Amino acid sequence: MKERIDDLGVKGLKIFQNEDWFCFGIDAVLLANYAKNIKKDSHVLDLGTGTGIIPILLCGKTDLKKVVGVEIQEEVFKMTQKSIEYNKLESCFEIICDNILNLENYYEKQSFDVVITNPPYKKIGTGITNDSKNKMIARHEVTATLEDFIRVATDMLKDKGEFYMVHHPERLVDICYYMRQYKLEPKEIRFVCSKQGEAPKLLLVKGVKNAKSFLKVLPDLCIYDRDGGYNQEIIDMYDGNL
Repeated sequence: MKERIDDLGVKGLKIFQNEDWFCFGIDAVLLANYAKNIKKDSHVLDLGTGTGIIPILLCGKTDLKKVVGVEIQEEVFKMTQKSIEYNKLESCFEIICDNILNLENYYEKQSFDVVITNPPYKKIGTGITNDSKNKMIARHEVTATLEDFIRVATDMLKDKGEFYMVHHPERLVDICYYMRQYKLEPKEIRFVCSKQGEAPKLLLVKGVKNAKSFLKVLPDLCIYDRDGGYNQEIIDMYDGNL
């Protein structure tokens, strides 16, 4: 097993990962930073937490009271538990090993101030499939669909609770449709591109439960500068300055 431990660059926090499974990418870092202004003492839910990267980063970047991660894969769940124990986050980071569709067995509806998610991007039958079961579940809607993630988020959010998600721009219409359908009003969108002038590869979206309609489109976030290095905003994220 190709297990490793990586330094996250935020308050000495580290994370266990397995190269044969699914290691976190820049999308998780972007999402954690996008949600870093959540209110003090918030109760946060991460749907499909994987290795726990987003909750661990949020524990370092925010003053949340508690974050609950839900992960269906038992092997990944156990590795995340190791990260929680290593970082001594037991008092603020709880992880549940189950499908997000079963979350009502653990928490009542409207239990959370914030829901955050980096869900699988691809519908079944689209994109490049993976021989690895772990990578397939992480990248394709095998165990829950985009609609499921948004519906569960609404169920678990308090009134006026905040929803943060990273996804692919090709699913933007679906995202807005389901968010509106389940009373999560889109309030902000930020597109992420590799370099200035290129089409976006990712999008960050914020919604608020039962809010009035008004959408703000933020300036694009470019990952790389003209020389191919990280832009300063990305450098600051990885260095823990943002």
